[in-house]
Amino acid sequence: MKVSIGRDNRWCPRPLYLFGTFREDGTPDFGLFCWFSYAWTDGLAAITCIGENKLTLDRIRATKVFSANLVTEATLPLADYFGSVSGYDPEKMNIPLDWEKGETLNVPILSDCPMAFELEVRELISLNDEGSTVLICEIRNTLVDPMLEDESIPTAERLARMNPVTTAGHCEYWSWQGQRLGGWHGLAKQIREDIEISAN
Repeated sequence: MKVSIGRDNRWCPRPLYLFGTFREDGTPDFGLFCWFSYAWTDGLAAITCIGENKLTLDRIRATKVFSANLVTEATLPLADYFGSVSGYDPEKMNIPLDWEKGETLNVPILSDCPMAFELEVRELISLNDEGSTVLICEIRNTLVDPMLEDESIPTAERLARMNPVTTAGHCEYWSWQGQRLGGWHGLAKQIREDIEISAN
C-alpha cells in the first residue's frame, strides 16, 4: 500500500539544467532550473516552467531565446552557485567562466557541459501574478560532446562518462549512480569564498 503525501514531487528525480541568456549589456547569465521536459508539436519540442520572476525569465521574454545546458557532476558546484545567487545581483557573473555562443541562436553555451539545447520560445503561458510561466520551445539545435555520438562506445558507458545530476528528496543532489552529492546551496560555498578572497 502506498501512502498519500499530498501535492509533492520530491520523489520524482529531476535532471538539472543551466538556462543561459544574455544580459542587456551582452554578458552571459546562467540560472539553475529543474522543471524541464519534452513535447511533440511539429517536431520535438521542449517545455519548461519558471516558477517566479527572475532575470532569466526577464531576458527570455525580451529575446525569446535561451540555452539549456545539462548539469553534470563536474559542473554541479558551478550550477549550485548559479542556483544560489539571484540574477539581479550585478556581481553574480564576476567569476571565471568558459562559455561560447550557440551555433544556431544568439545564446551562451557553457563549454564544460556535454549537452546543450538552443531553444526558441514559441509560446509563453503566464500562470499567475507572481511570474510563474510555462514556456513551449522549439529545439533549434542540440550541441553534444563528440563522445556521445561515438557508436563504438556502449550507451551505458557514454551515460556514465556524461555523469548527469538529478535532484530528489529533501533538496538534495544525486549522481546518475544514486550517490548523494550534497544539499542545495552547499556546494556553492567554495565559489563564494573565492569571490570574497578576490574582492579583498
